[in-house]
Amino acid sequence: MTFLLACGITIAILQVSVLCTTIYLHRALTHRGLELHPAIRALMHLHLALFTGIVPREWAAVHRKHHHFSDQPGDPHSPYLDGLWRVFWLNFWLYRKEANNPATLSKYTPDYRPGWADRIPLLPYWGIFGGLAIFAALFGWWGGVAAWLFHIVAYILLNAAINSFCHMVGYRNFDNTATNIRWVALITGGEGLHNNHHQYPSSPKLAVRSTEIDPAWLVIRFLEWLRLARVKESTLAKAA
Repeated sequence: MTFLLACGITIAILQVSVLCTTIYLHRALTHRGLELHPAIRALMHLHLALFTGIVPREWAAVHRKHHHFSDQPGDPHSPYLDGLWRVFWLNFWLYRKEANNPATLSKYTPDYRPGWADRIPLLPYWGIFGGLAIFAALFGWWGGVAAWLFHIVAYILLNAAINSFCHMVGYRNFDNTATNIRWVALITGGEGLHNNHHQYPSSPKLAVRSTEIDPAWLVIRFLEWLRLARVKESTLAKAA
């Protein structure tokens, strides 16, 4: 396998992780803006467990708390309170600190119902080593370790960019503390349109202007066409 092909496959897996995060974790599970077919939910959950180590209930709880205290005391990762660069570089640890708080999970995700992936022994926290095994099978041991580490670091930094830069840098369509950065949206499945999201948290579509691109929205509509998703039309964002 050529180096360029290996890079392309690694980036493709990273973008699948991004899409699973924004479609399943964010828009469906956390904000209930759409419903996914159980098979799609399970596959996205499994992918995230293998390649990111994320536990869906923890992610949903931390994000809901972020909206509850957006850029106010209590926000788990506000650049206004903690500093832009601290949130960018230490976002993983800020997230883990809140995710490890049982009170946060109890308060913000009482509606969570475990799926079959939650019940697979070791998968919720150790599944990420399964991702390492997959990368090693694709690229060999050393190439697999390199691809695995790149995926982990890139995924963390993409999420960190949303929690840091997309609250202080960029433009605003609406009067809230989040911002939009178009190029970040292109590589994060639309998540860089964060100002729009904070205005309409339950909307499964993050773009509100014709010049804004929300890549995940195209995937959602495709899944809807396949009858594997159902958008709650009443929650859709309105044009600015």
